[in-house]
Amino acid sequence: MSSSSSAADQTRPARTGRHGWRVVDIVVAAVLAVAVGLIFWLWNAAGGAWYGAMSALTPGLGGLATGIWYLGGPLGGQVIRKPGAAVFVELVAALVSTAIGNQWGITTLTSGLFQGLGAGLVFALFRYRVWSLPVTMLAGAGAGVGAWLNELFIGTTPNITLGLAYNAIYLVTNIISGLLLAGLLAWVITRALARTGALNRFASGRAA
Repeated sequence: MSSSSSAADQTRPARTGRHGWRVVDIVVAAVLAVAVGLIFWLWNAAGGAWYGAMSALTPGLGGLATGIWYLGGPLGGQVIRKPGAAVFVELVAALVSTAIGNQWGITTLTSGLFQGLGAGLVFALFRYRVWSLPVTMLAGAGAGVGAWLNELFIGTTPNITLGLAYNAIYLVTNIISGLLLAGLLAWVITRALARTGALNRFASGRAA
């Protein structure tokens, strides 16, 4: 091998594997996270009011309003399609919402972590190979389960103190809301972004 070939090999950037993160992945994930964080912040008032109205009808029914807060995980996972993307986008979005200001303060970060982990676990179960609508909706449901687990033990009044009936209803409504307001919406947004050409450097854009 010539010395010129060796020098070229040393200067050639290493290829990232299918699961490795590129610079463009990090940048786009960060942009998505900021955008989703702004959506969270805007939803805090409307979603909070809806949550209160539903809970007044039946304790635990407020979970129907929570799905928008789970959007980051399914959306980040669906767009970036790399391990950790769901957690990254959901957690950074929660940080943005907290920095702007919301009624839950720093506990928003633990919510973001649990929700991102719940969505990410679903994508991991399919080995980051299946990105269909049903899987994305399941990721939204997973985020809802993560949120339910977080609130079961963390907060000023942990939900575990509220009884079995409340927590059963809240779990079911969280899952329903996650399926529709997080998973389905993430799928629709990804397809819309792909049609603009914004995701041409991603597998999600090429697939769409």
